Amino acid sequence: MPKTLARIAIFSFTIAILAGSHLTGSQALAQSAPPAAPVTVAKPVVRDVIDSDEFIGRFQAVDEVSVRSRVGGYLQEVHFEDGTMVKQGDLLFVIDQRPFITTLNEATASLEVANSSLTLADAQFKRAQSLSTTGSQSASTLDDRRRDLISAQANVRGAQASVDRANLDMDFTKITAPLSGRIDRRLISVGNLVQADQTVLTTIVSLDPIDFYFDVDERRLLSYADEARKHGSALQQGGGGLDVTVTIADAAQKAFKGKLDFAENRVDNQTGTMRVRARFPNPNLVLQPGLFGRVQVEGSNSYKAILVPDEAIGSDQNQRVVYTVGTDGSITPKAVRLGPKLYGYRVIREGMTGDETIVVNGLMRIRPGVKVAPQLIELPQEASNPDAPAQADQGTDQ
Repeated sequence: MPKTLARIAIFSFTIAILAGSHLTGSQALAQSAPPAAPVTVAKPVVRDVIDSDEFIGRFQAVDEVSVRSRVGGYLQEVHFEDGTMVKQGDLLFVIDQRPFITTLNEATASLEVANSSLTLADAQFKRAQSLSTTGSQSASTLDDRRRDLISAQANVRGAQASVDRANLDMDFTKITAPLSGRIDRRLISVGNLVQADQTVLTTIVSLDPIDFYFDVDERRLLSYADEARKHGSALQQGGGGLDVTVTIADAAQKAFKGKLDFAENRVDNQTGTMRVRARFPNPNLVLQPGLFGRVQVEGSNSYKAILVPDEAIGSDQNQRVVYTVGTDGSITPKAVRLGPKLYGYRVIREGMTGDETIVVNGLMRIRPGVKVAPQLIELPQEASNPDAPAQADQGTDQ
């Protein structure tokens, strides 16, 4: 009997231990349930926007000249420093003038001889003319004197032309800047022989204003041409001065604003594109010929757009999604179609109405069906630098 009571006591104690262990596990499970994940949420930005098309192009000088000498000779002087700004008319080079001074002196002497002969021929003609009225001079002699006078006049004109030519050559020995702009290095040193109209001495490019050339495909070309016609102009004439902006590789530089002012008169048969030109003021001389840039051209009329940050966009297999937050903190994914990037945000083409509250930070901590602890913020109207253009990043709608 005592053994039976002992077994019952042990069995009861074991059951009590097992029951206590079961309760402790349930409590531990309840206490280990994860809290709601904190995430940042916001309303999307809804504002009027204009889509922009982006093209890559290159800056070119409005005016560019290769400086050559109009006369041949040995280079004697250089009057500029390499790479400086020059003004139209500034003296750049001097060709050895001594041979041209000699030629000018010879031409001047020939002119004096011709003038002397003219004076004599004129006096003889007047004398013969006076005598012929009294019958003391024959008509044939008068004709001879008239011929001598005309020949002397022609000799004077020829000698004067030689003097003018010699003076012109003397002027050409001083080579001046044909336009204002930045000059290149000297391409020939003092003492070298310069061939007339052949030897390139240096180059000069204008900098303000400066042109930007880029190629436009047929589809967008037709759209721009149609917009130009609405403004009563032609794309070849600048489309009525359509506003454009261009950015360069230096992210610290704000976008430069200019206007379309020219397009070629035909589409290239091989590329299916047309070259278009925009002109930009360049008072600070930041933009340089040959520099690459990205130009943005307005590609649509103004419309209401839904804008969200790129970091608020996730992926679900082959589609893009944003995560909306309900009033109870529940998460619901929404499939969306993306557009270009404007004002630092991504345009949502389809899938949203603009009234949703979406997760903008903390996507890695959420999944469908899980509740979150939302922290509401307000997105600014523009996420990027205010000076940056409202531009498309030239991506295909997704």
